Amino acid sequence: MSNVSPSGPPMAASPLTRAVLEIDEYASGLGWDRPARLFALVDTAKLRAQEPKLAAQLGAGADSTTYTPIEQEELPAGKPLDEFLGTIAWPDAVAGCALTVERLMLPPSAEAAVPKGLNEAGLAKWVAAHPDRQEVRMTVAVLRDGAREAAIRLREKDSPNEVLTGPDLVPGLADALAATFAS
Repeated sequence: MSNVSPSGPPMAASPLTRAVLEIDEYASGLGWDRPARLFALVDTAKLRAQEPKLAAQLGAGADSTTYTPIEQEELPAGKPLDEFLGTIAWPDAVAGCALTVERLMLPPSAEAAVPKGLNEAGLAKWVAAHPDRQEVRMTVAVLRDGAREAAIRLREKDSPNEVLTGPDLVPGLADALAATFAS
Protein backbone atom coordinates (compact mmCIF):
# COMPACT_ATOMS: atom_id res chain seq x y z
CA MET A 1 0.00 0.00 0.00
CA SER A 2 1.30 3.44 -0.87
CA ASN A 3 2.02 5.94 1.90
CA VAL A 4 1.25 8.87 -0.41
CA SER A 5 -2.15 10.49 -0.53
CA PRO A 6 -3.53 11.20 -3.99
CA SER A 7 -3.48 14.93 -3.26
CA GLY A 8 -0.08 15.42 -1.65
CA PRO A 9 2.32 14.40 1.08
CA PRO A 10 2.53 11.00 2.75
CA MET A 11 -0.29 9.90 5.01
CA ALA A 12 0.49 9.12 8.63
CA ALA A 13 -1.40 7.88 11.64
CA SER A 14 -0.37 10.31 14.37
CA PRO A 15 -0.80 14.09 14.26
CA LEU A 16 2.87 14.57 15.16
CA THR A 17 4.02 12.28 12.35
CA ARG A 18 1.79 14.20 9.93
CA ALA A 19 3.33 17.49 11.08
CA VAL A 20 6.86 16.12 10.64
CA LEU A 21 6.05 14.87 7.15
CA GLU A 22 4.41 18.20 6.25
CA ILE A 23 7.58 20.02 7.31
CA ASP A 24 9.75 17.50 5.44
CA GLU A 25 7.68 18.03 2.29
CA TYR A 26 7.97 21.82 2.68
CA ALA A 27 11.75 21.59 3.12
CA SER A 28 11.96 19.26 0.14
CA GLY A 29 10.22 21.86 -2.01
CA LEU A 30 12.91 24.38 -1.11
CA GLY A 31 15.66 22.06 -2.33
CA TRP A 32 18.91 20.92 -0.77
CA ASP A 33 21.86 22.83 0.67
CA ARG A 34 19.65 24.97 2.88
CA PRO A 35 20.26 26.18 6.43
CA ALA A 36 18.47 24.65 9.39
CA ARG A 37 14.87 25.76 9.88
CA LEU A 38 12.97 25.98 13.17
CA PHE A 39 9.20 25.61 13.54
CA ALA A 40 6.75 26.15 16.37
CA LEU A 41 3.97 23.57 16.45
CA VAL A 42 0.60 24.87 17.55
CA ASP A 43 -2.65 23.01 18.14
CA THR A 44 -4.66 23.67 14.98
CA ALA A 45 -8.07 23.76 16.72
CA LYS A 46 -6.84 26.28 19.29
CA LEU A 47 -5.21 28.36 16.56
CA ARG A 48 -8.47 28.48 14.58
CA ALA A 49 -10.44 29.43 17.70
CA GLN A 50 -8.03 32.06 19.01
CA GLU A 51 -6.54 33.48 15.80
CA PRO A 52 -8.90 32.71 12.90
CA LYS A 53 -7.27 35.18 10.51
CA LEU A 54 -3.81 33.77 11.16
CA ALA A 55 -5.15 30.22 10.85
CA ALA A 56 -6.69 31.09 7.49
CA GLN A 57 -3.47 32.75 6.33
CA LEU A 58 -1.50 29.61 7.31
CA GLY A 59 -4.01 27.33 5.63
CA ALA A 60 -4.86 25.56 8.89
CA GLY A 61 -7.50 22.97 8.05
CA ALA A 62 -10.60 21.88 9.91
CA ASP A 63 -8.98 18.76 11.39
CA SER A 64 -8.93 19.32 15.15
CA THR A 65 -6.27 16.67 15.80
CA THR A 66 -3.42 18.31 13.95
CA TYR A 67 -0.52 20.62 14.62
CA THR A 68 0.15 23.63 12.45
CA PRO A 69 3.87 24.28 11.87
CA ILE A 70 4.85 27.95 11.98
CA GLU A 71 8.32 28.69 10.65
CA GLN A 72 10.41 30.88 12.92
CA GLU A 73 13.01 33.46 11.99
CA GLU A 74 16.18 32.25 10.35
CA LEU A 75 18.68 30.70 12.73
CA PRO A 76 21.72 32.88 13.42
CA ALA A 77 24.62 32.12 11.09
CA GLY A 78 27.83 30.95 12.70
CA LYS A 79 26.28 30.00 16.04
CA PRO A 80 26.46 26.29 16.87
CA LEU A 81 23.02 24.70 16.80
CA ASP A 82 23.23 23.33 20.34
CA GLU A 83 24.12 26.78 21.70
CA PHE A 84 21.26 28.40 19.80
CA LEU A 85 18.72 25.83 21.01
CA GLY A 86 19.85 26.53 24.57
CA THR A 87 18.60 30.12 24.20
CA ILE A 88 15.02 29.27 23.19
CA ALA A 89 12.00 29.56 25.45
CA TRP A 90 8.56 28.92 23.97
CA PRO A 91 5.32 30.65 25.02
CA ASP A 92 2.56 28.46 26.48
CA ALA A 93 0.59 28.54 23.21
CA VAL A 94 3.29 26.48 21.50
CA ALA A 95 2.53 22.76 21.82
CA GLY A 96 5.83 21.61 20.36
CA CYS A 97 8.66 22.49 18.02
CA ALA A 98 10.45 21.00 15.05
CA LEU A 99 13.74 21.50 13.28
CA THR A 100 15.02 20.54 9.85
CA VAL A 101 18.74 20.23 9.36
CA GLU A 102 20.96 18.71 6.69
CA ARG A 103 23.95 16.60 7.64
CA LEU A 104 26.39 14.07 6.27
CA MET A 105 26.04 10.64 7.81
CA LEU A 106 28.12 7.50 7.67
CA PRO A 107 26.99 3.92 8.11
CA PRO A 108 27.80 2.34 11.50
CA SER A 109 30.44 0.20 9.79
CA ALA A 110 32.55 3.34 9.18
CA GLU A 111 32.83 4.13 12.90
CA ALA A 112 35.85 1.86 13.42
CA ALA A 113 37.77 3.67 10.68
CA VAL A 114 37.50 7.17 12.20
CA PRO A 115 41.04 8.48 12.73
CA LYS A 116 41.92 9.17 16.36
CA GLY A 117 42.58 12.70 17.59
CA LEU A 118 40.58 14.64 15.01
CA ASN A 119 39.08 17.93 16.09
CA GLU A 120 35.56 18.87 14.96
CA ALA A 121 36.74 20.48 11.73
CA GLY A 122 39.02 17.57 10.93
CA LEU A 123 36.26 15.05 11.56
CA ALA A 124 33.86 17.01 9.33
CA LYS A 125 36.45 17.04 6.54
CA TRP A 126 37.08 13.30 6.95
CA VAL A 127 33.34 12.50 6.83
CA ALA A 128 32.85 14.74 3.76
CA ALA A 129 35.55 12.83 1.91
CA HIS A 130 34.37 9.34 2.96
CA PRO A 131 33.08 7.29 0.00
CA ASP A 132 30.13 5.87 2.00
CA ARG A 133 28.79 9.23 3.21
CA GLN A 134 25.13 10.04 2.72
CA GLU A 135 23.60 13.49 2.61
CA VAL A 136 20.44 13.52 4.71
CA ARG A 137 17.78 15.97 5.78
CA MET A 138 16.48 15.30 9.25
CA THR A 139 13.22 16.73 10.51
CA VAL A 140 12.76 16.23 14.23
CA ALA A 141 9.78 17.30 16.32
CA VAL A 142 8.92 17.14 20.01
CA LEU A 143 5.84 18.06 21.99
CA ARG A 144 5.68 19.48 25.50
CA ASP A 145 4.31 16.16 26.74
CA GLY A 146 7.46 14.37 25.61
CA ALA A 147 6.18 12.83 22.37
CA ARG A 148 8.71 12.91 19.57
CA GLU A 149 8.95 12.04 15.90
CA ALA A 150 11.57 12.28 13.18
CA ALA A 151 11.80 11.95 9.42
CA ILE A 152 14.98 11.26 7.50
CA ARG A 153 15.30 11.84 3.76
CA LEU A 154 18.38 10.74 1.84
CA ARG A 155 19.46 13.07 -0.93
CA GLU A 156 20.10 10.13 -3.24
CA LYS A 157 16.54 8.85 -2.65
CA ASP A 158 14.78 12.22 -2.61
CA SER A 159 11.18 11.02 -2.76
CA PRO A 160 8.23 11.18 -0.33
CA ASN A 161 8.00 7.39 -0.67
CA GLU A 162 11.55 6.99 0.66
CA VAL A 163 11.25 9.06 3.86
CA LEU A 164 12.00 7.06 7.00
CA THR A 165 10.01 8.02 10.11
CA GLY A 166 10.18 7.03 13.75
CA PRO A 167 10.36 8.51 17.24
CA ASP A 168 13.93 7.40 17.99
CA LEU A 169 15.81 8.14 14.76
CA VAL A 170 17.66 11.24 15.99
CA PRO A 171 17.58 11.02 19.80
CA GLY A 172 20.23 13.66 20.51
CA LEU A 173 18.48 16.32 18.46
CA ALA A 174 15.11 15.34 19.94
CA ASP A 175 16.59 15.72 23.44
CA ALA A 176 17.95 19.16 22.55
CA LEU A 177 14.56 20.26 21.22
CA ALA A 178 12.78 18.87 24.30
CA ALA A 179 15.12 20.91 26.49
CA THR A 180 13.68 24.09 24.94
CA PHE A 181 10.50 23.32 26.93
CA ALA A 182 12.25 22.75 30.26
CA SER A 183 11.29 25.24 32.94
